[in-house]
Amino acid sequence: MDFVEVLRTAIFALRGNWMRSALTSLGVIIGIAAVIVMVSVGQGTQSEIDKLVSGLGSNRLDIGSNAGRGPGGVRMSASSFYTITEDDAEAIREEIPEVQYVAATLRGSAQLVYAENNWSATWYGVQPDYFALESWSLDAGAEFDGGDYGGSSKSVILGETVRRSLFGDEDAIGQSIRVGRVPFTVVGVLAPKGQGGFGQDQDDVILVPLETARRRLMGAMALPPGAVQEIAVGVANADDLGWVQGEIESLLRQRHDIKPGADDDFRVRNIAEIVATRTQTTRLMSLLLAAVATISLVVGGIGIMNIMLVSVTERIREIGLRMAVGAGPSDIRRQFLAEAMLISLIGGVLGIAIGVAGALLVGRFGSLPVVLNAQVVGLAAGFSIATGLFFGYYPARKASLLDPIEALRQQ
Repeated sequence: MDFVEVLRTAIFALRGNWMRSALTSLGVIIGIAAVIVMVSVGQGTQSEIDKLVSGLGSNRLDIGSNAGRGPGGVRMSASSFYTITEDDAEAIREEIPEVQYVAATLRGSAQLVYAENNWSATWYGVQPDYFALESWSLDAGAEFDGGDYGGSSKSVILGETVRRSLFGDEDAIGQSIRVGRVPFTVVGVLAPKGQGGFGQDQDDVILVPLETARRRLMGAMALPPGAVQEIAVGVANADDLGWVQGEIESLLRQRHDIKPGADDDFRVRNIAEIVATRTQTTRLMSLLLAAVATISLVVGGIGIMNIMLVSVTERIREIGLRMAVGAGPSDIRRQFLAEAMLISLIGGVLGIAIGVAGALLVGRFGSLPVVLNAQVVGLAAGFSIATGLFFGYYPARKASLLDPIEALRQQ
């Protein structure tokens, strides 16, 4: 029997009991569809993590305050939350040579007004290295100069969302806006960044010099002298990140006079460690989901084997008749193997279609990121063929080993 004849015979046999064949292929359909959806979601999540890494920077440490409650859990004043200062930032810059960038920051929110337009946005009080640490570039205008940082200059740089909301198509450079109750002059507009790794609008911000933020935007909040909310540190070499973190912790404990065994009044957050942990968690979840989908595929394959064994039992007399008219064991084996693979292949094609459609629906209507990969689809197709070949071989071999005389005696 040539290939065409084997295929024609297999199709005829499956059509004879099409409902059973369809139900048998259902396990493969579910397994293949599940593999495609789960792997697509896993790759989409990994892509979002990569975007997060590029946005935060992998060679970065963030230092914040870690205080607010006194002995016994007694809540302390608002100013006690600010335990790090500009002097800490300067000490890190001077005493740890591996540090490339250091920027202390304050932040808050305010209502912005220009003519009849108003907008609520987050403001940041920054130092010069902030632009390099956050990978900010200007689309128009200029950065703050030394005079802006040295005093309490009322200069402001707008994010693209703020500029568009306040000015529309009008040129913003040189215009005056009100931030809260304080008038500011627009000196620059940031180049758009778009959505961040956590889904936030990165362009919905304004930047002012740090001292300006302290004196003019912090309002009535009584901050300790030189206090800041966060210090961002950029390290030139990623391999030095762990060592620099330890040096910063030792330096700040010394500067803050923290006794051995006492809790730190600051925290150092290693962006690379956080991202690595999240990446590992996502990878494990993806493997778990893929394992569940693979189990569905194995169950579908066992269903194919079961049905093919039943088919062999039902068609013993047919097998004997074929052998009597000249069919050899290899012909019988190819016929039953072709039926098993055809069931699996049809299930694989339907599973691929359902899986791709499901992944697209999850990406469009769900909150999970999805990345469809042609290699995953090809791998799923290969799995469907391998399932039919693996689970169909035993029933096919059993059919080919039947004795034709004994088979003809079966009623």
